Amino acid sequence: MSFLGFLAERQEAMTGMLRTFVEYETPSHDKAAIDRFTAYLAGLFGQLGGEVMMFERPSAGNIMHASFGNGSEQALVLCHVDTVWPFGELARRPFRIEDGKAFGPGVYDMKGGTVQAIFALQAIMAAGKMPRKVVFLCTTDEEIGSSASRELIEEEAKKSAFVLVPEPTSGSQGAVKLTRNGWGMFDVIVTGRSAHAGIDHAKGINAVEEMAHQILKLQAMTDYGAGTTISVGEIRGGMGYNVVPDKATLKVDLRASTQSELLSAQAKILGLAPLLKGTTVSVTGNLNRPPLEATPGNCALYQKAKKIAAELGYHLPGVHVGSVSDGNFTSALGVPTLDGIGVVGDGAHALHEHVVLSAMAPRAALIAGLLTSES
Repeated sequence: MSFLGFLAERQEAMTGMLRTFVEYETPSHDKAAIDRFTAYLAGLFGQLGGEVMMFERPSAGNIMHASFGNGSEQALVLCHVDTVWPFGELARRPFRIEDGKAFGPGVYDMKGGTVQAIFALQAIMAAGKMPRKVVFLCTTDEEIGSSASRELIEEEAKKSAFVLVPEPTSGSQGAVKLTRNGWGMFDVIVTGRSAHAGIDHAKGINAVEEMAHQILKLQAMTDYGAGTTISVGEIRGGMGYNVVPDKATLKVDLRASTQSELLSAQAKILGLAPLLKGTTVSVTGNLNRPPLEATPGNCALYQKAKKIAAELGYHLPGVHVGSVSDGNFTSALGVPTLDGIGVVGDGAHALHEHVVLSAMAPRAALIAGLLTSES
């Protein structure tokens, strides 16, 4: 039986596993909740015959590692199990199926893709085709920067011939994510001098006024043609109507499509200088992820995926997205990486988040085909 035939017969089982995964709530900052889920995953992968290891993390959820097969070449399936949704969101939006779509917190980003990858593994094992070692790495802090998992991700990627990232696809046609922006986060602090806004207005130095100048500078750095965006987010300053504020802060989001643009924009942000006499401007922060660029290895892996998808009966487009994933790390190491090969649906980080159930088997078959393809 073909991978697709095997998987199509198990659509109900895939949906059941998807429900189970969603009903384990896994907010990024809730270590206890995430640890319950990774412990469940460890048992699941153990039942499938995997060699399971748990990497404990004191300030993040424990990371689960499972390996299958013993080939000389390794493929890495890189998943994250944390979600942006707070504990209790499931009670407000329980898992449900409507018009062939599954809804629920985390169903699209990215528990559905993890389910597909697990069933792809089962299809491979049932067919007796395991030409290489397959490692699943299920991380727990992707949504908040991956600081507790990056070192382990990169360590496993360096051992791997290629990396598959079952993040959700993009758009109604289920495009894979060929390229992603790099990401940086920065905090700007402006100081001035406080004074009574009525009695001593002239003696004050308004930090909010200086911050306004800095905001305009930052927003003007955006260059859509170069693929660079800078967005001022949260702003804080002042303490009432009648006080000239002596402090203001803001958060800055930087995205760029190439490493050179990312570094150039970072230098401009770190180099911010005050305009008003008597104020100071200090900037802290760093780059969180390099861009995922269209390297030769990534493009070759995508072409292989397109061919497998065509054999399965569907077209596999590729797109650029401004968001980031753990695939940014592996690609930057020069390891061929294909991102966004997870579920078809819509609504990442949104209330309408959903998965198209009929697309799960064909997409899982794609993963199985890639994991068993010739090098």
